[in-house]
Amino acid sequence: MEITLNEVKRREKGLKIINQKIKNDGVDSLIDLTGLAGGFDLTPEDISLLETYAGPAVFDEKIQELGREHLGGEKILPLNRTTSGIVGMIIALVKPGTKIVHYLAKKPGHPSIPRTAKLVGADYVEYTNLDDFKIDDNTSLVVITGTTMDLEVISVDDFKTVIDQAKAKNIPVFVDDASGARIRRAVYDQPRAIDLGADLSVTSTDKLMEGPRGGLMAGSTELIDQIKLVVNQYGLEGQAPLVAGMIKGLEKYSPDRIKEAFKQKDELYQKLQDKGLNPQTTPTGFMFKEDEIKNEVDKRTSTGDVSADVVATVYSMLLIDNYNIITIPAVGMPGASKTVRIDWSAKDSEKLSMDELVDAIVDTFDKVASVFSSDSVEQVLYE
Repeated sequence: MEITLNEVKRREKGLKIINQKIKNDGVDSLIDLTGLAGGFDLTPEDISLLETYAGPAVFDEKIQELGREHLGGEKILPLNRTTSGIVGMIIALVKPGTKIVHYLAKKPGHPSIPRTAKLVGADYVEYTNLDDFKIDDNTSLVVITGTTMDLEVISVDDFKTVIDQAKAKNIPVFVDDASGARIRRAVYDQPRAIDLGADLSVTSTDKLMEGPRGGLMAGSTELIDQIKLVVNQYGLEGQAPLVAGMIKGLEKYSPDRIKEAFKQKDELYQKLQDKGLNPQTTPTGFMFKEDEIKNEVDKRTSTGDVSADVVATVYSMLLIDNYNIITIPAVGMPGASKTVRIDWSAKDSEKLSMDELVDAIVDTFDKVASVFSSDSVEQVLYE
């Protein structure tokens, strides 16, 4: 997806709305249902260690212990973002003129993968069907996405098949397990990626856990050291404040909230159906893809030739403005999926009932229709 300046400006508007909500009613008035709430649950003792050398000296030992428990592997590499790990890993392991092959449940994969492939001069191809999947002789890296951005999960059998093919050709396997390290394990009882035979795995420390937005990579000491060298050269490593937050997030993490949301999602889905809506279910809630939002609004009024991405962003903006409910399209990084995804496992779900959420979802469709009827889209997105 091409990132545009308009996306940047829309995100600025979304954050401006949130800032005003905080000024008026306090941060606790916000209801973050993205599943990406993150957090820095630091103690005064932690803060006293947030220095250039003291922090890394103390925090590295703990993040190694907790990271290995969460992801497996011999060594852990904290990163300032999951994307940073992907970039550093590809620069370290992929040679110009070779190929990266990627298997996932549904396209597209994370955009940082093809972008970095292009950066190093490598070819890149994605597969969603094992019958089509192939590893050429010039392949230098095999990538697996355990769980897609819309929380679609591949099976353990598919995992093993791809890994076995890569091992037969002695090609390293990297697993993008951004949310999968929680969803796959908590809901589907799948093993850790490293335990399935992957050489490297990375996860996001804010997805479905109360940690800061950062990345954590696991693998063999040899591979992690190669990647760490590149990461340090490019300034992609996780700094002490971030690592301290990761430690707290890992210490607090429990799969119980995810498992409970998985049990409750059918009840939530039924309430939406009773209101005439038909979202897609996810393991921990539901989602409306961009086209689905546009189609639903078009039942009320015409959105014309306005793109589905823009309609979804208007919806997300109004959901914040009127109900304090945060979803990705209005505040996600430019280039992120514009799917409106509600994660019922999010801590803030405790702030409202299912019925209150459903009423907000339905009413916001009506409000989006009013915006398009009054031709005030620009005002909602930018002013």
